[in-house]
Amino acid sequence: MTKFSPVVAARCAATVALALALATYAIGAQAGAQADDTASVVPNNSISTPPASKWKVAFGPGMVVTPAYPGARDLRVFPYPALDISYDDRVFSQGPDVLGLNVIRSEDYHVGAALSFDFQSRQEKDDPHLRGLGNVDGGPKLKLFADYTIWIFTGSVAMYQDIAGHGQGKTAVTDLYASVPVGGWMFSAGPGFTWADALYTRTFFGVSSQQSAASGLPAYNTGAGIRDVHLNGYVSYDFSKHWVGSVAMTVGRLQHYAAASPITVRRTEINTLASVNYRF
Repeated sequence: MTKFSPVVAARCAATVALALALATYAIGAQAGAQADDTASVVPNNSISTPPASKWKVAFGPGMVVTPAYPGARDLRVFPYPALDISYDDRVFSQGPDVLGLNVIRSEDYHVGAALSFDFQSRQEKDDPHLRGLGNVDGGPKLKLFADYTIWIFTGSVAMYQDIAGHGQGKTAVTDLYASVPVGGWMFSAGPGFTWADALYTRTFFGVSSQQSAASGLPAYNTGAGIRDVHLNGYVSYDFSKHWVGSVAMTVGRLQHYAAASPITVRRTEINTLASVNYRF
């Protein structure tokens, strides 16, 4: 059964507005830079090549497929604005990272922070056996990240901190993947795992004595530990100079406290983002 959240739609609309504002500024900045370069040419017969723009702007429609809530059997599907905007590989807005900064970066590594939106949530209406557990809202998180690439291999780690007070605590995601270009195609795949603190696991997978009395589920205590192990896959194809399509999928398996929780109906999780982007 699929569900669409009006709250998510409103937040996505706000993200689109930010993307359009950045895109408009990018195009204006690039045009101004090219005009200044042209005016600075003194010899009439000289040939100058405009410098490459530091801006990279691409966006388009996307679709997200994700569990209705952590441990759910059903999936929900909703539209999503797919963004890929950056300036000088320093400031960026990409996917759920609404606004990010590469504090330290080179061709091989990045270290930085971002304001990221997390769609993980749970509503009592999502499933009859959730009644009495209360709702858990999605919201913004502070993301700290680092990645390093050697040849075709990239290792990355990212820590997410709930800053909206929705009880989602801290999670840390570690991934290792290989990327191989073939013609206009790009293929990436590799394993990873997610660690969660005690607050996160208690919110999504724990059942207090009060919740047990209200829901009929047995009381269940949790703690910090490995939330899941997963496999990431990514495929993109350049249809033309400006158009590119991509599909990113993560298949995970809940572990430890998350796997044994009475709230969990299905241990296997599938998260997918498909999009078609126009690059300027």
